[in-house]
Amino acid sequence: MMRHAVMDMDVMRNSADAACRLMKVLSNPDRLLLLCQMTQGEKCVSELESLVGIEQPTLSQQLGVLRAEGLVATRREGKNIYYRISSTPTRAIMEVLYAQFCNRQKER
Repeated sequence: MMRHAVMDMDVMRNSADAACRLMKVLSNPDRLLLLCQMTQGEKCVSELESLVGIEQPTLSQQLGVLRAEGLVATRREGKNIYYRISSTPTRAIMEVLYAQFCNRQKER
């Protein structure tokens, strides 16, 4: 039987705090929809607006939250700003959410 190393409580507490911050950001339906679209690849702001149906200024506000929390990164090409998921934990959680909730839609 393999024994797991006991984690330091300070490390566990910091990890729990980070996980809670991430889940708090993901708990907003608009931000979750935006991240769902970004799991399919980098998207420009106008694509996200069209795909998700969130209009300005709400779209800018929610993208700003995702950026401030370090979940997404941007690049500019001409007048367009492109967003992509830059956080490994965020991408992993989005994959689990897709498998648990979006695939169920296909099963119905």
